[in-house]
Amino acid sequence: MINFYILQTQSSGPFGSWTTMIFMLGMILVFWLFFIRPQAKRAKDQKKFIENLQKGEKIVTIAGIHGKISQVNEDGTLSIEISPGNYIKIEKSAISMDWTAQQHKAATAAK
Repeated sequence: MINFYILQTQSSGPFGSWTTMIFMLGMILVFWLFFIRPQAKRAKDQKKFIENLQKGEKIVTIAGIHGKISQVNEDGTLSIEISPGNYIKIEKSAISMDWTAQQHKAATAAK
């Protein structure tokens, strides 16, 4: 079976290997444009969002916990107030950029 495939690719004429090569490069380009590039952009935006978190901002964690940042710690954690007088300590990476933005849109629309 393998020998037949090798003979077929060799006997496909002078342009057969070029068209295959162009097709493969096109597939790689499409994969990069639609999968890798958007994911890298999203990761960059998430990192920027986490670096810009400040005291007093209302946030939502990836677990769905709503709270207000009471302290930004140097070790990469946040202390958030989930209800008056109740605080929890979470990692900065546990903040959901999408859900936090959605909460801010809802709060802005309600005003």
